[in-house]
Amino acid sequence: MTERSTPRWRQASTAVWLVAGLLALLFPVLEHNAAYQQIGVYTLIFTACATSWNMFSGYSGYVNLGAGVSYGTGAYTMAIVSRHLDPNNAQGGASLFWVCLLSGVAAMVVAYPIGLVALRVRRHTFVVITIAIFFTFQLIAINASFTGGTGGLFLPYIPWNASYYDVPFYYVGLAMVIFAIVLSALVRRSRFGLQLLAIRDDEDRAMGLGVEVGKIKLTGYVMSAFTIGMCGGLFALLQGQIYPQFVFNPLFDISIALMCFFGGFGTLVGPILGAVVLESSQQYLTVQYSNGSLYLILFGALFLVVILFMPQGIVVFIRQKRKQRSDRRIAALGAQ
Repeated sequence: MTERSTPRWRQASTAVWLVAGLLALLFPVLEHNAAYQQIGVYTLIFTACATSWNMFSGYSGYVNLGAGVSYGTGAYTMAIVSRHLDPNNAQGGASLFWVCLLSGVAAMVVAYPIGLVALRVRRHTFVVITIAIFFTFQLIAINASFTGGTGGLFLPYIPWNASYYDVPFYYVGLAMVIFAIVLSALVRRSRFGLQLLAIRDDEDRAMGLGVEVGKIKLTGYVMSAFTIGMCGGLFALLQGQIYPQFVFNPLFDISIALMCFFGGFGTLVGPILGAVVLESSQQYLTVQYSNGSLYLILFGALFLVVILFMPQGIVVFIRQKRKQRSDRRIAALGAQ
């Protein structure tokens, strides 16, 4: 019996999840500073995006550097639909959270034809294609009339007090995180998830064993777009205005990929840990210091340490150390 399967390990893991969930639930109650509450909202948005991104890229091995397409599609869906539903700002934007679901659906619709084209190639070419598709969508957003071009789009104004403004967004973001984690866990433990992992380990062998590789990859890719699209819609509603360079931002793709690699690529907990640590740190440093590039310097040093000493991510590193201690303990007991 491995240490991972022992009742003690399961109890400790359950306790950690419960404490983390309780702290996340009570955060707006315990922290009344509006700036920190907004940091919490951004952290939840990136946690949901990283978890969903990892559900496809981490499990299949196909690194998607065009996830910003889903994020931007969700944001523009929210902007266009909300302007149509509430053109006179009669509802104050407060009843538009449901449009986040529509943003997720729109992201899936856009992801389907992209996946049909991009997933015909293997992993390294797939990375290049997703980057090219991303910049294509960015150019469309900049030049198209329905997106407002470089002038962007303004959403219905939400007349909430500053001290309360971020709280509803926080809990909607938390619901998205919970949804992304549950979905990712279900996928990983399902036959579908095992097929994705088989593709990551050896795609040709998986194909030889009867896995419908093309269909499985496309399904995972489209599923991953849903949560990212919802998060894009939530971001647009939170900001109240969107511009192409911010919702179709290449730094978004790089950020969520780095969060997953930092925490543990292909693990369930890794993207959560990476997003919470990196996004909250980035937002905090931006708020505290006028030098907007300071966090880039610190992140560079942090990633250098991780690459040198924990190349598979923090979660995998901790698991390996725990297994080594367990093996040494077993060996010592056997020698007695």
